[in-house]
Amino acid sequence: MTIESHGHEHELEPQYGLPERLPAGEKILWQGSPDFATLALRVFHVRKVAVYFAALLALRAGLVVADGGSLLNGLVSLAWPLPLALTALASLSALAWMTARTAVYTLTDKRVVMRIGIVLTLTFNIPLRSIRSAALRQGSSGCGDVVVQLGGPDHIAWLHLWPHVRPWRMARPEPMMRAVPDAPRVAALLSQAWAAATGVAASGAVAPVAPAATGAATDAAEPSTGRRPTQWQPSPT
Repeated sequence: MTIESHGHEHELEPQYGLPERLPAGEKILWQGSPDFATLALRVFHVRKVAVYFAALLALRAGLVVADGGSLLNGLVSLAWPLPLALTALASLSALAWMTARTAVYTLTDKRVVMRIGIVLTLTFNIPLRSIRSAALRQGSSGCGDVVVQLGGPDHIAWLHLWPHVRPWRMARPEPMMRAVPDAPRVAALLSQAWAAATGVAASGAVAPVAPAATGAATDAAEPSTGRRPTQWQPSPT
């Protein structure tokens, strides 16, 4: 049996990114993983944390100089906080890298499969028929987030999904494929597959949305079922 694998820890997967081989008649439309750089910046906020630590270090050195110390004294005062800051940034970057490396998103003509987890691997199968709506948040780099809203009483725990989940939706968690390369194409494929699986004609593919000036989130999904994938305005991650 040929086994596809992109890493030693998943070499025993019967089919890459899937808990079992696809049944006869089901086909993969797209498969991919989060982009590491986008994940690090947008989900783990490495850039913001770096700016924060840089401001703290500059303030510390400035206070030493303001108290009469020399510039050298100011630099020496950073001897212990600078390594701590670098360690924190390295830890966040490593977490983003491991998250991107271990996550695999698969879209078939019948479901969305999310294989996620760094230490404990979890696989979630989301039938297209159980998706109430879907949406795209487009980033400037071409990577984006594709979020799905589940219909019916079933839902997946927010902590089980994090960080592959829409932020601030604790009561009704919405699975999210994070930092997906070529996100508009993936969203369009999802829209077409959803329409084919549900038998409801989609009036158009999911379109990218520009970031809202206020950063407020709004749902464009309507309460009834049988809606095409739609849009939502970005919220802070």
